[in-house]
Amino acid sequence: MTEVLSAVFSVAFLTQVFRLMTPYYLGASGANFSERAGVINISIEGFMNLAAFSFAVFMIFTGSPATALALSLLSNLLFALLFASLTVSLKINQIVTGVGFNLLIAGLTKFLMVLLFSSSSNTPRIEGLPDIPFLKSVPLIGEVLSDTLTLFSILLVFVSGYLLFRTRFGLRLRSAGENPWAAETLGIKVRAYKYYGVLISSVLSALGGIWLVSEQHNYSDGMIAGRGYIALAAMIIGKWKPLNIFYACILFAGFEALEIALQISGADIPTQLIQMLPYLITIFVLVGFIGKTRPPAADGVPY
Repeated sequence: MTEVLSAVFSVAFLTQVFRLMTPYYLGASGANFSERAGVINISIEGFMNLAAFSFAVFMIFTGSPATALALSLLSNLLFALLFASLTVSLKINQIVTGVGFNLLIAGLTKFLMVLLFSSSSNTPRIEGLPDIPFLKSVPLIGEVLSDTLTLFSILLVFVSGYLLFRTRFGLRLRSAGENPWAAETLGIKVRAYKYYGVLISSVLSALGGIWLVSEQHNYSDGMIAGRGYIALAAMIIGKWKPLNIFYACILFAGFEALEIALQISGADIPTQLIQMLPYLITIFVLVGFIGKTRPPAADGVPY
């Protein structure tokens, strides 16, 4: 137990928490943009999975992180356009469509992995995204801020808050999710803003998947491990507000880091219970500690 406590109360543990926060916040922030526009997007898990797989594949075949990143984001945008056309233009049930996309992408990635690499478990090793060299030497915070996507996630807290609540684009996006009928009478192209929300959602959640595969240095089946769903929970716990969502993601990242610390320490706790910890905490927080939440008024309502 002493070893666990010393590991938890350390700079290394805090660094790990902030790094593990990255995929949660990117996924949750993406979901927030979509729901602010009135589209429930539970396919965050699938978009993260697709981006992780496509980044690994493009990295293997091109050898260029920038090219792999661009092509991976493009792949996600194409799937997001399909998702938006089904849910916004054709008004198909958003929950059912989201579940369908998660299942479709899970099956597609496994099929392509077997086809391309003759393996159903993982791809060959790849190089991850490079760190920012001059920030790595900064004392205490260098390990966090030198990670490109972690730094982007921290900046995104402020950028998304400004974009949603201080700009004309944000006002119109939120009006599409609050009262699209009134917004339409003011000349706002509601469906276009719903598309924007879904597309932004796909890009941000894609970056979360890319961070995971970049850290692991290969894609493995099931590597997203429910992080997309936990990101949705963080968005709800954060009450659709960027800063609150960030705090919720830090909470979940803290418990994931604790899970890793307990496994390394060899504590006398059943392994299965340790692995369940982040998901149990998600359920407990959702059930008993978030109080009354109010989503955007027209969230999930076809228009």
